[in-house]
Amino acid sequence: MINCLIIDDEQHAIDLLTHHIQQTPFLNLLYSTTDPLEGLQVLNQHKIDLIFLDVQMPSMTGIDFIKAINRKCKVILTTAYSEYAMEGFENEVVDYLLKPISFARFIKGAQRALSLIQPSAPPAKEESDFIFVKTEQKGKLIKINIRDIILIEGLKNYVKIHTRGGEKIIALLNMKDLEERLPAGEFVRTHKSFLLATGFIRMIEGNLVHLDHTDEKVPVGDTYRETFMNLMKDKIMTNKK
Repeated sequence: MINCLIIDDEQHAIDLLTHHIQQTPFLNLLYSTTDPLEGLQVLNQHKIDLIFLDVQMPSMTGIDFIKAINRKCKVILTTAYSEYAMEGFENEVVDYLLKPISFARFIKGAQRALSLIQPSAPPAKEESDFIFVKTEQKGKLIKINIRDIILIEGLKNYVKIHTRGGEKIIALLNMKDLEERLPAGEFVRTHKSFLLATGFIRMIEGNLVHLDHTDEKVPVGDTYRETFMNLMKDKIMTNKK
């Protein structure tokens, strides 16, 4: 069982999180408060595993609170403002939930916290290392090694597959089918028209991703930014204080 603390200066936000926690079998709400300073006292007096923490609060921001507790427990940030996502992940938060928080989105963050607080090692799913794709030429299939795919670009009823060998293969596929077929965690959607291989990311610059073996600069759309940054957070190195 994971013991939780909610800190949010709005009571209706606490009420919603309380409801979500009560619906989640492996979470136990130990305490909730609208005052971050009271939250610090609770954290010092009780064993808290996970904090659901608002960002913008009058007496102390959520980011300042995280720095004050010095990684004493795991934190999920809850806020109506997406601009704090990068700073949150730089401070090693488990997840970043945008208000209003649906139960479906909440449970994803809770499951992530569970995997970090009570880790288990499920057997890795084996994936095929190549695929065959249909081209515009009737009856022609092209074999593509999955490890060679850098980027997939959506073109209405087609996709353009960029490989590290410099090939750009036009295939009769759609983005959704490819996203479901390729290995989870190794490919991520950053935009409705772009799916990229995380292993080839060279640099993230604002809302653009630079990749190895290509001059293409891939945009990160607002709809996909949260999922993309969640996947990247474990790779972001920060100074440990």
